[in-house]
Amino acid sequence: MDWLIWSGAAVSLAGLAGLLYCIVRIWKARGAGLSDEALRDEVRRMVPLNMGALFCSVIGLMMVIVGIFLG
Repeated sequence: MDWLIWSGAAVSLAGLAGLLYCIVRIWKARGAGLSDEALRDEVRRMVPLNMGALFCSVIGLMMVIVGIFLG
């Protein structure tokens, strides 16, 4: 079950990269001095990507745990 552990780790790292991308993008938007409405629009655009990255990370961690249990 090594393939499940390593593929789960890769999926989890992809999710983590997505989360870091969301953090950096919102951080830059906050630092750019956008108006309140523009900042809210940017956050609204990032919420689906943030949730998808979080889901991807959780699925990857579950794959790792299942691979450890089965291995």
